[in-house]
Amino acid sequence: MQKCLLLTLLLILPLHSVIAQTAEEKGLAIATEADRRDTGWIDQRADFIMTLRNKQGQESKRSLRIKTLEVEGDGDKSLIIFDTPRDVKGTAFLSYTHALKADDQWLYLPALKRVKRISSANKSGPFMGSEFAYEDLTSQEIEKYTYKWLRDEKINDHDTFVIERYPLYKNSGYTRQIAWLDKTMYQPVKVEFYDRKNALLKTLTFSDYKRYIDQFWRPDSMDMINHQTGKTTTLQWENYQFKNGFSDRDFDRNTLKRAR
Repeated sequence: MQKCLLLTLLLILPLHSVIAQTAEEKGLAIATEADRRDTGWIDQRADFIMTLRNKQGQESKRSLRIKTLEVEGDGDKSLIIFDTPRDVKGTAFLSYTHALKADDQWLYLPALKRVKRISSANKSGPFMGSEFAYEDLTSQEIEKYTYKWLRDEKINDHDTFVIERYPLYKNSGYTRQIAWLDKTMYQPVKVEFYDRKNALLKTLTFSDYKRYIDQFWRPDSMDMINHQTGKTTTLQWENYQFKNGFSDRDFDRNTLKRAR
């Protein structure tokens, strides 16, 4: 009788409900689903204001534009251009994210009229004086990390999965990251970054998400706090546009010097 009952349960219950997942399997499954839901936007552009604050609260602002191209089978390509203030106008940053090898990144400095390649060992450094590192500006490919589900938790009215991810990139400035992913959007609402000594270094929070073309969620605001220096950087986003017809030619190295 017991064997018949067990067989019946196996037939009527979904497979994932009778086979327990490990924390690592569940973490990977959540990350995979988040990636699946954010695939297919093809390309996007947006404007944003970067506000830098020192420990005393003094502010400086920069206006920027970003174009991004979704790349099938690899990481995304992106181009960031500074519009103001005058001393950084025309500065351009080009990034090719890769899933399994070091990302390719270049910075064009108009004052020097030269393109500088960002070495793979220096990507933990700050991007243009902000609290975002060069490695924070790349697409979060699944293969870049190993994962572990920690718990489910509610924060700021968001029901979230809390997962820990460990960078596989040997020159990463982080030993691990803890991410809170909203269960509806499968987008992050908070990420904690731990330095090479495994001490809490930074916290990034996302707010005011909006949905575009009935599928893709994007935040209006991102706040990065450096707990060790007291500095913060806020990104305020606007004018998201999708499917602009970008191609690889819009993201080759020659575009850096032509960026306007």
